[in-house]
Amino acid sequence: MNLKKIKLLFLCLVSQLSFSQEGIPVYSDYLTDNYYLLHPSMAGASNCAKIRLTARNQWFGNDDAPALQTLSFNSKIGDQGSAIGAVLFNDKNGYHSQKGAKITYAHHLMFSRSAADLNQLSFGLSAGLVQNQLDETSFDLTDFDPIIAGIIQRSTYFNIDFGASYNFLDFYVHGTVKNALFRSRDLYTDFESDNLRKYIFSTGYVFGNMQKLSFEPSVMFQLTERTKEKAMDLNLKVYKEVDFGKIWGGLSYRRSFDGTQYRDGTQINSQKLQYITPLVGVNYKKFMVAYTYSNVMGDIKFQTGGFHQITLGFDFSCRKEKYSCKCPAVN
Repeated sequence: MNLKKIKLLFLCLVSQLSFSQEGIPVYSDYLTDNYYLLHPSMAGASNCAKIRLTARNQWFGNDDAPALQTLSFNSKIGDQGSAIGAVLFNDKNGYHSQKGAKITYAHHLMFSRSAADLNQLSFGLSAGLVQNQLDETSFDLTDFDPIIAGIIQRSTYFNIDFGASYNFLDFYVHGTVKNALFRSRDLYTDFESDNLRKYIFSTGYVFGNMQKLSFEPSVMFQLTERTKEKAMDLNLKVYKEVDFGKIWGGLSYRRSFDGTQYRDGTQINSQKLQYITPLVGVNYKKFMVAYTYSNVMGDIKFQTGGFHQITLGFDFSCRKEKYSCKCPAVN
């Protein structure tokens, strides 16, 4: 099997990793205390206002490798359950890139008998603009192709995300519809699909003792409507409280339900996207830092290097009394 075919197959697998991505790609950064990136209903759900900055880079040492940066903020406003949030992101992959901004409004309904109990139903709506860009300025114009203009092509579209969350003590569940409106970027061809809609479902539970160890198993499922692509994350995080805050780590395993076939000699083999992501983090007073490393599994790989990501965070305007639960995403 020659190198060209291997790269072509791997690009097909990467397209599954990004799920023909429009908007912020769904990676594993939500596990670094960043559920708001996936679910608009989590804006202001915590007892603190949050700022999170992420930077992700793939395949160190390779030119034009995929890279993603996000900056997010979310907070409650007032005492009536309203909350706001905002996200800026920059996603680059070779000659293609996308930049975008989202603003969010969320509302939280508390059913608790006291301020210490957590029994909260949340709804969120995000509206945003995404600009896609294709840089053709370095293309060889002497090799005539009528669709290559040798310029930077841009296309901007508007879309919305909406969803709901329910947090009850140590249990949580989230559901979100991303890119709910049919919008086409019309960047590569006039026949691009305008159906970018994606469904995301997350649930988990925390048990144990924070002073010793607490454990958080969770699962995340995503479905792209147009292509019927499906993938699932199986996650486990472990937490321990210390004098200065909290230390934690975990492991995530993602597997696609879809695959691609390739010829290996005289045999036809198939491979599905799957990768494993260890992560570590620490909360030092109001600050948070986390690191994740994703390693693609399978026989066909572009290179042995994986995907590195760092998350920096800052919490402020925290209420004095925490909820009487282990719920790390909310407390």
